[in-house]
Amino acid sequence: MTRRPRFTDLATRLPASVPFVGPEAQERRRGRPFAARLGANELVFGPSPRAIAAMESAAAEAWKYGDPESHELRHAIAARLGVAPGTIMVGEGIDGLLGYLVRLFVAPGDAVVTSHGAYPTFNYHVAGYGGHLHGVPYRDDREDPQALLERARETGAKLIYLANPDNPMGTWHGAESIAEMIAGVPDGCLLILDEAYVEFAPAGTAPPIDTDTPHVIRMRTFSKAHGLAGMRVGYAIGHPELISAFNKVRNHFGMSRLSQAAALASLADTAHLAETIARVAGARDRLAEIAAENGLAALPSATNFVAMDCGRDGAFAASVLDGLLARDVFVRMPFVAPQDRCIRVSCGPDADLDRFATALPEALKSAR
Repeated sequence: MTRRPRFTDLATRLPASVPFVGPEAQERRRGRPFAARLGANELVFGPSPRAIAAMESAAAEAWKYGDPESHELRHAIAARLGVAPGTIMVGEGIDGLLGYLVRLFVAPGDAVVTSHGAYPTFNYHVAGYGGHLHGVPYRDDREDPQALLERARETGAKLIYLANPDNPMGTWHGAESIAEMIAGVPDGCLLILDEAYVEFAPAGTAPPIDTDTPHVIRMRTFSKAHGLAGMRVGYAIGHPELISAFNKVRNHFGMSRLSQAAALASLADTAHLAETIARVAGARDRLAEIAAENGLAALPSATNFVAMDCGRDGAFAASVLDGLLARDVFVRMPFVAPQDRCIRVSCGPDADLDRFATALPEALKSAR
């Protein structure tokens, strides 16, 4: 007799998949590394030297668990934002926090609203708890706040997800539009405002933080502008009762000592952050120039990547992407039409952008 464990009915129905195929997996299949890693929206320029020094110092104490309350980091973030520490929750990147949040709110069959083609990891978590996703299309390559609200009212949704600035398109809404959306959230619904790229955005993108508002939670990260994607540090900002609820479900030892030390040091290095933002802006301009030189249109971006319109459909963009991968340049593309007519290229140092500039015309030629 074969003895088998018994999965839940939900787990049995779910596919064994991940939202993204990592560049490492692609490199293993290819049998060689990429020469330019410009597909994962990482900060290729790297973290603050202070953060590196803090990690080196903390490594000797890696035998200790990390502070389960992330006390110093939470207080430092709160002081920077001008809010109370009880309105901040630190977690294993925004991805980890999204998982906890979905666990808190979504039971099998519950309605959740997002945009078609928006950040797929959120969808992954919703599916993992049996939620029912309702999507609305992008409008002019931007997420559509009013359409999201309308669908939430129609479905009785418990959660709405909106990224501002957006991934994968790099577009954004101004603070006034976001404030209007917050005011329109239906009773019993929570707006998840993913602000992973907000440091790169123009002034006036993010509305003022109001932690007295119980129906919105804002999420930010050290993965992008701080260059600590491998350390997995994100944080949520919200009403104290909502933030406290994370303690019911979170992994209390999920944050390592090295991660907390790195984030704390990076937060204090404001000069390096300003320099990074300037370097990203310069790289965005260069990517726009490369796109124009090849007859492509670069979408305006408030992130550390640029979406380039390849001018045809998703099949053509996929062929361009394959041509770039074959030439050792790792990039990605949106998943859903019509946004999948684009490729998405992360900002990086000159050497990486030079390699992309050389590979792109060859990839376009082979795709045509």
